[in-house]
Amino acid sequence: MRGSPYAYALVDMDAFYVSVELQRRPELRGLPVVVAGSGPRAVVTTASYEARRFGVFSATPASRARRLCPDAVFVAPDFSHYRERSAEVMRVLGAQIERVEVVGLDEAYLDLSGLERPKAAARQVKAAVTAATGLGCSIGVGPSKLVAKVASDADKPNGFLALTADEARRRFGERSPGLIPGIGPKTVERLERRGVKTLGALGGLPDATLVEWFGDRLGPHLGRLARFEDERRIETIRVRKSESRETTFDHDLRGLRALEPVLGQLTGRLCEDLARHGRAGRTVAIKVRLDDFSTLTRARTLRVATSDAQVVGGVARELLHALDPTRPVRLLGVRVAGLDEVEGEPRGPADQLRLSL
Repeated sequence: MRGSPYAYALVDMDAFYVSVELQRRPELRGLPVVVAGSGPRAVVTTASYEARRFGVFSATPASRARRLCPDAVFVAPDFSHYRERSAEVMRVLGAQIERVEVVGLDEAYLDLSGLERPKAAARQVKAAVTAATGLGCSIGVGPSKLVAKVASDADKPNGFLALTADEARRRFGERSPGLIPGIGPKTVERLERRGVKTLGALGGLPDATLVEWFGDRLGPHLGRLARFEDERRIETIRVRKSESRETTFDHDLRGLRALEPVLGQLTGRLCEDLARHGRAGRTVAIKVRLDDFSTLTRARTLRVATSDAQVVGGVARELLHALDPTRPVRLLGVRVAGLDEVEGEPRGPADQLRLSL
């Protein structure tokens, strides 16, 4: 990028889960499609652009989405399939660009620094993704991750936008600070109460003022974000160190007899996926969220790595029995961690530890 030794791209798959579902059900193309569970507590995972016109977006409660768009087609999420399709996309990116940082099933940063024509390389990546997977994506290119991210969001779907930091400041200067990832609604409200309603206004404030308002660290950080100043570098792709499965119940469950069958189902799905990908881990953990939204976790580290459902399930049940929640439970999860271990390889005495899920 002009004036910078760095050039980054953010690849953002367009309405990824919906797009994957439309490949399986092409008769739904052009219709408002919503990927969401069916329970009373379900939220929208993603929505097609046709559904978004009605105000249905990710994290919208499914019940509200049905009211906003009564003609929408609701599809239950299939995350195992989404992970498989995501892996296809990431393989394409890795074949095109040496340094890739995966930041989600549907997003990845590319390091284009040093390439003679970074924008042309990004366009080639875009075409390769569509050719190999049939899925569309939007790409933002910039001298930093922040510029690339905001640019990728500005021209969706099927977008391509390359900006320098100065161009980003000019283009988005009149937009709300909430445009920037990391500036949340509460911060926006605090800024608006002080008369700061645009990124340009925020970026023009002296650090001393921002320190007075938000403190030594957050204040200057907000100013840098508003000016699109970002020194984060690409972190090359990493293998996930853990995998988990969890579910939020439509109605709270109480007691071990009600929880054990669900834990067994979650463990079975988790271990099936681990075995299919040839992975194993030594640490088994459970996660329990109670009706008051407090979250409890328990874990145990084994002598050898495993993906055996009987072994993992046995440990998970023991952890659940030891915890024995007395309050109703709204969410239950199971995790296997330490996935860089070799299955069956001894690693010393078992430990007892807490692990955050």
